[in-house]
Amino acid sequence: MSIGGKVNYYFTGILIILITLLALFGGPKAWGGSTQTNVSGSNTAIEGGYTSESTTTYQSGSESTSTTNNTTNSDIRSAPPSAAAPSYNSMTQDVCAVGASAGIQTFGVGISGGKHFIDKNCERLKLARILNDFGMKVAAVAILCQDERVFESMIQAGTPCPIDGRIGKEAMSLWNKYDHERPDYKVYVKRMEERKKAELTEQIEMTKEFERLEAERIKEEAAAKKQIDWKPAK
Repeated sequence: MSIGGKVNYYFTGILIILITLLALFGGPKAWGGSTQTNVSGSNTAIEGGYTSESTTTYQSGSESTSTTNNTTNSDIRSAPPSAAAPSYNSMTQDVCAVGASAGIQTFGVGISGGKHFIDKNCERLKLARILNDFGMKVAAVAILCQDERVFESMIQAGTPCPIDGRIGKEAMSLWNKYDHERPDYKVYVKRMEERKKAELTEQIEMTKEFERLEAERIKEEAAAKKQIDWKPAK
C-alpha cells in the first residue's frame, strides 16, 4: 500500500507541474504562417495566429507636417452715406426769394449745393402795392401789365394798359402800331394767325354759299322765262 501511495504522490506532483507549465507557457503565440503586404491600397490575406498593438512609433529624427489652405470670398454691399443738402431760407417775410438745394451721393463721392431764386411775380405785386400806396395808380397798373396775363385781361376788358403816358383808345392805337412791344407778343401773333385762318375759312364758306344761291336764282329765272315763252297765244 505504501508503494502505491508513493506512486500516486509522484504522479500527482508531476501533473501539477505540467499544468503550471502549460498555464505559463501554453498561451496563444503568433506564428509567422504568412505575411501582410499593403501596396496601392490592396491587402493580402493574413493566415495563422497573430497579435497586434495600437501603438504608433515614429523613427527618431522623423518629421510630421500638416498644411491647411482656406480661401474666403466676401461680397458685402451696403447703402452709401446720405449727402446733406444745405438749407436755404429767406431772412424776412418781405423777401421775394426762394431757396432750393439738392445733393447726390455715391460710394465714392458726394456732391450737394444750393441757390436762391428770385420770384419776379412776387416782386411785381409788392412794387404795384407800394406804388398804389403812394397814389400812383396808373404806374401801379403799368407795372402789373408787365405780366402777359394781366395785359391780356386788360385788353379783353376794353381798358388797355398804359403806354408812353397814353391810356384808353390812344394807348390801344399805340399798342396796335407797336405790337412787338406787347408782353404777350408771341401769343398775340399766334392768335392773330389763327383768326386770319378762321376769317379765310369763313370767307370761303360765304363765297360757296353765295355761288350756290346765285346758281339757284339763275336756274329759277331760266325756268320762269321758259314758262313764259311756251305760254299759248290767245
